[in-house]
Parts: sequence; structure tokens; C-alpha cells
Amino acid sequence: MTWNTDLTLLLLPINILLAIVVVFMERRNVAATWSWLMVLLFVPVLGFVLYMILGQNLRRRKLYRFDKRDQTALLSLVAEQEQMLAEGWPGDDDGTIAEHRKLIELNLTSARAMLTLHNEIDFFTDGLSKFERLLNDIAEAKHSIFMQYYIFNNDDWGRKIRDALIVKAKEGVQVRLLYDDIGSRKLNTKFFRSFDAAGGERAAFFPSRIPYLNYRINYRNHRKIVIIDGLIAYTGGFNVGNEYVGLDRRFGNWRDTHIRLIGEGVPSLQRLFLMDWNLATNQKIQGLPGPLRLPNTKHRLPIQFVAGGPSSQSFHIENALLNMIHSAKRTILLQTPYFIPDESLLSALRVAALSGVQIHIMLPKLADHMFVHWASRYYVGELLSNGIKCYLYTNGFLHAKMMVVDGKISSIGTANFDIRSLKLNFEVNAIIYDQPTAQRLEEIYWHDVEESEPFTLEDYNNRSAWSKFNESISKLVSPIL
Repeated sequence: MTWNTDLTLLLLPINILLAIVVVFMERRNVAATWSWLMVLLFVPVLGFVLYMILGQNLRRRKLYRFDKRDQTALLSLVAEQEQMLAEGWPGDDDGTIAEHRKLIELNLTSARAMLTLHNEIDFFTDGLSKFERLLNDIAEAKHSIFMQYYIFNNDDWGRKIRDALIVKAKEGVQVRLLYDDIGSRKLNTKFFRSFDAAGGERAAFFPSRIPYLNYRINYRNHRKIVIIDGLIAYTGGFNVGNEYVGLDRRFGNWRDTHIRLIGEGVPSLQRLFLMDWNLATNQKIQGLPGPLRLPNTKHRLPIQFVAGGPSSQSFHIENALLNMIHSAKRTILLQTPYFIPDESLLSALRVAALSGVQIHIMLPKLADHMFVHWASRYYVGELLSNGIKCYLYTNGFLHAKMMVVDGKISSIGTANFDIRSLKLNFEVNAIIYDQPTAQRLEEIYWHDVEESEPFTLEDYNNRSAWSKFNESISKLVSPIL
């Protein structure tokens, strides 16, 4: 025998044993099991090392440690609101609440997402206007600034936001900055030297215990949340950096959707930030603080903030999106940079389309992650024969995560329409039960269509052999992208 044969005979039983381990550990997820078995087949033994790093299931662990008083208070509020809903609360002028009461109950009972009625929202679709407004709010802060981003870059705009935080920390404002260790990997001690000296607090989410090796790399905190004085909140798709204001030559214009909120919904985002902060720092700050004072707004705009992540057994954001799709009677408008739905979402969209619902999906024409790009093309191609319409955004890079159903309800947040966001990442989406808001988002969507090109079934069927090959490979690994 040659040494190659000896090595093969040695690796074969080891790989079979490792495959059995993978099957046992992933027995609840058939798609992921097959994907990891393919990795083992092509990359023996080393593939199992990758599985142990990327494939671990944090849902088996209790991540958040809640203060008993905080937990009791939250459960009491949820129970109280459940009873109110059962008794017909809240009132409803146009039927939107009545039509989607089951969705409200789902989010409340499963995700503990409180329904808040009185809110005001400003939308941002370009980074410059968002960051200019944010800098103004930071400058006006009196008590606290809580800031959380997946990506916080060490560049011109990253330093501009950091310096604004330093100014407020020196004034005695409590400043806390939370960033994802993988997404913000370019940050270093030098970047934070003046921030630390000014009294700012910071933490990296799931940091690497060993340099360049993070065994929790597959679980990223993708949330973008800013809370100022407990009164003003920001969330949506924008991270912090030059590319998000259109200064990156590769991407050019960056098209995203972000919201600025005042009103009763702010404490929900503040609580979520403090939960993540406590997890990252091992502190025990109360997770359900009330705001210093509620803004004087009588504007009615019902919102639930639904959080998703490996901290729970249920996929809360996916469940909300599924309910929205099933409720659709006329139209579904969807924007996402990555379109890799699991079978339940794919089936829901297919059934809706075959039932006469007009479905429009917008993706970026420009790719930022090639495997995800090709997998997205494959999955949208699967739906084109069912009558859905697809558009490829051409004016830069589309990063918005938005869905509008029937011009009545909408979802805006941090979660992409893909398996990673809906099953692995820490995310948050705002579910908005307001027709004027939904119709405004529809107007923004159709404006984006004018800056897009159609991607038709004919285009898909006439794609090159190289494109088909890339799609086939990307489809196989899509459950673990």
C-alpha cells in the first residue's frame, strides 16, 4: 500500500465517527446536517473542526441572566397586556389592529414584545442624513447615550461618531458603546484611548478569547440600536463607517432604511440594549428601566419590537414574517440584500403568489458576499415561475431590510431575509401597524424600482453555465452561510 492509501484507511473510520456526531448534534435541522456532511466529505477531519467552531448550537444554553425582579416585572406586563388584548384592547379606527391581532398576540406571548401605541417615527434612506441627525441628538444628550452596532469602523465617520461620544463623556453624560467583535474587528486599543480616558464605557460582544480564533464566530450581534436619554431611539440597517455614507468606491451609493423613534417604544429597545450589554460585560444592570420621562406625543402609531437570536428556542422574527406573509391579500413588497429563505418562508411566498398575491422582491445587483449573492439568485429564481417579480437595484448597494404587506403593516429592522439573520444572529425588527406608514414605505419602494432593473424568468433561464455552477455550490452551503 502507498502512504496515500494508508492515510485514507485511517481517515475513513474517523470521518464516519465524526459524521455520526454531526448527525446526532444536528438532528433537529436536516438541511444543516446535510451541509455539514458535505463539508466533512470534501474536507475530512478539518471539516469537523470547522463544525465545532461554526456549528455549535447556543440555543442549548441559557445566555441571558435576568434579575428576578426584572423578569417578574416583565412577565407581569406581558400577562396584563395579554388580558387587555383578550378584552378587545386597543381601539381600532381603520381595522389594521383587528386584522392583525393574531400577529400581535404571537409577538407578545412568544417574543414578549410589548405593543406600544403612541410613537413618532422619522425615516432615513441615506447615511448622511441619518448620521447628521444622530450627531445632533448626541450633542443634545443630557443623561445617557447607549450605542450598539454590528460594524463600527475605524475611519473618518467612525472617528467622528467616537469623538462626539468623547465630548459628551467629558461633560458627565453616561456613554456606553457595544460593538460586535467580528463585525468591528478593525477597532483597537489606540482607537479607544481618548474614549476610555474621557470615562466612556465600551464592550465587545462575544470577543475572541484567543487572538484570531473565535469559537462563537457563527453567532453575531447584528443589531444597531442607539438610545439617548431614554427618550430617543434609532434602529435599522446602517452601521457606522464611510461606506454607509456612500464614500466607498466599490459600493458607491449606500441605500438603506433606518428609523428614529420617540414615544412608548423606546424602553423596549433600551431594555434590549441593556440585555446585550449585561451579556457582554457580565454586569447586572436592570434590564427594564423606564425612561426619564416619556415624550409628549399623542400621535398614534402602534409598534412592536421583536428580537431574535440564539437566546431562545423559537425564531421570533421569522415567525412574525411568516404570519405577515400568510395574512397578505393583495401585495407583498420585500427589500433585502440577502435572500436565502428556509423552506417554510419559501413555501409561504410560493403559496401566497399562487393565491393571487402580487409579490415584489428587490435585491442588490452588486454583490458584497459572493456565496450569498449566488444563493440569493438561486432562491429568487425558484419563485419567478410562480409569478413573483424581482428587481435588481442598480444605484449602488441595497442594504435595506423592509417588508410591507397590503399597504397596511410593515417590518423594518436589522434582520436580512436569510437563514443567518433569522436563526443565528442577534437581531431586532420593528413591526408597525399603521397604514400611513406602510403607504409611505410603499412610495419609497416604488421610487427604488425606478432605480432598478427587472430580473425576469427569461433572464434566469438564460443565465450562463458559470452562474448555474456558482448557484449550485452556493445552494448546498446556504444553510450555513
